[in-house]
Amino acid sequence: MSIEIRMLAWAVLLGVAQLLLAAAGMTRQRGGKWNASARDGQPAPLTGVPARLERAFHNFLETFAFFAAAVLAVVLAQRQDAQTALAVQLYFWARVVYVPLYAAGIPYVRSLVWGVSMLGIMLLVWALLG
Repeated sequence: MSIEIRMLAWAVLLGVAQLLLAAAGMTRQRGGKWNASARDGQPAPLTGVPARLERAFHNFLETFAFFAAAVLAVVLAQRQDAQTALAVQLYFWARVVYVPLYAAGIPYVRSLVWGVSMLGIMLLVWALLG
């Protein structure tokens, strides 16, 4: 299995982990009764770490589709090389680092790490267009 597909699989697992972290934070703040309910009405907004975990997860979702599409296109076009191997690792490890930075509310560095993950996506696209 190529590194590109392997890192795609790890990114899926990272997304699931983020979903579970965000759900745990939401349940801790709103309670198990609310979580098990039909969730009718508007709940109070999440605050603090649970809110940041939810936003970090949504940010992951905003980038993951581009990453997955680029990885699959690179593999299907048989354009894998050292650059695409680096690209998928940049994306994945930057997304791993992003979660605790966002949860801790650390500005600027978090944005820089997000930029590294986007660089990974752009390197994949560049491999397709080059």
